[in-house]
Amino acid sequence: MLSLKGKTAIVTGGGSGIGKAVATTFARQGAVVHVVDLSLEGGQQTVNEIVAAGGQAFAHACDVSNQQQVDEVFGKIPAATLLVNNAGVAHVGKAATTTEQDFDRVYNINVKGAYNCLHAVLPVMQAKGGGAILNLSSIAAIVGIADRFAYSMSKGAIHGMTLSVARDYMADGIRCNSVCPARVHTPFVDGFISKNYPGKEEEMFEKLSKSQPIGRMGTPQEVANLILYLCSDEASFITGCDYHIDGGFIKLNN
Repeated sequence: MLSLKGKTAIVTGGGSGIGKAVATTFARQGAVVHVVDLSLEGGQQTVNEIVAAGGQAFAHACDVSNQQQVDEVFGKIPAATLLVNNAGVAHVGKAATTTEQDFDRVYNINVKGAYNCLHAVLPVMQAKGGGAILNLSSIAAIVGIADRFAYSMSKGAIHGMTLSVARDYMADGIRCNSVCPARVHTPFVDGFISKNYPGKEEEMFEKLSKSQPIGRMGTPQEVANLILYLCSDEASFITGCDYHIDGGFIKLNN
């Protein structure tokens, strides 16, 4: 079960965190994986790990907010039948404290970036007779998170795009779903804490961990396991759905 043999996958933001876990998991299950990352070095590190474990993978440097770059990179991957839209950035700020520059940056990467990848890959999947797309959303798209105005906006857009693609391309055999993680322990989280709470790293890590009722942050591998299922043939009856992987945050945080 959950074999991806014979499938070609594109994973954006695959150089670290959740994207890296997805890329290595997909390769372990037999997919040929194309790691797309802003940093070629980061993407190549993921590829090196995959190849060392006996898998097949290739790294591509790409700014997903640039449609020309996306088209050029995706044009080199004509066999793609799986796409994981994972690349994204976060931002701390309320509506009145978020600058136009910060808002545009979050929009361009998180929203336009996902659109650029969808725009490039959907015709490929149509030509191949089907495929599966997984978009990374967030609990911030579902509940109010303090000081996450721009980020919440971008993940709400991901949710809407997921539904539209699922509806519009159902007849082409293309499925599209999303997942909404709560806090996941990645290098980004460590960097965020050290930048915003210098000298209070351990205290803030504990506080952020306990905000999930289950008492800890998730791991990239746990998110990757769910994404693997949703992109596999075993999930062939699932499309247009959003899955919370949040340690009970949305339903039990009261």
